[in-house]
Amino acid sequence: MPSSTLAPAAAPHATASPVTAPQVMANPGPLGLAAFALTTFVLSLFNSGLISNTALSAVVLPLALFYGGLAQFVAGILEFRRGNTFGTTAFVSYGAFWMSFAGYVKFVVPTLPADQAHVATGWFLVGWFIFTAYMSIAAMKLDVAHRVLFVSLALTFLFLALGDLAQSTALGHTGGFLGLFTAGVAWYISFAVVAKETWGREVAPLG
Repeated sequence: MPSSTLAPAAAPHATASPVTAPQVMANPGPLGLAAFALTTFVLSLFNSGLISNTALSAVVLPLALFYGGLAQFVAGILEFRRGNTFGTTAFVSYGAFWMSFAGYVKFVVPTLPADQAHVATGWFLVGWFIFTAYMSIAAMKLDVAHRVLFVSLALTFLFLALGDLAQSTALGHTGGFLGLFTAGVAWYISFAVVAKETWGREVAPLG
């Protein structure tokens, strides 16, 4: 007697669900770097002594609040969504730095004893030097441009802090010039990344 083959019952027809294309997020890095660079540049013009009229330094506060602060903070949140721990930590922290700096200058400094305000400012900057120092260690795994950026920023905070604590104009001016250099590096990285993503090829090397 011939054997019979048992065929499996045909599966009921199922309608395939449409495939949704993965959502592509823009790279928030160039925005965060540009916001950091411009605000740092303007403040450093005063810290370096290139602009001696300190009354004009009020121009820094709106930049610190809305561009260096808010825009950079938003860039950090977007880096969080992209799973970038380093970018999230850096942009959110420095965005908060600029917003706290604006609040400190506007609301806190006027209430401090005139002969002791430099001490509060100095230790405020020391704290940011410590944060930037360990971020510089983490940045050693990144490209050369980012390494230079974080090391120069750490030195900027260090010299500005020492300038305030020691009440040394020379140290403060050195911190200001380091800040100008840091701003230039941040602008360069921002340009390199946004140009590469716009042109589809490397325009400026990051090392």
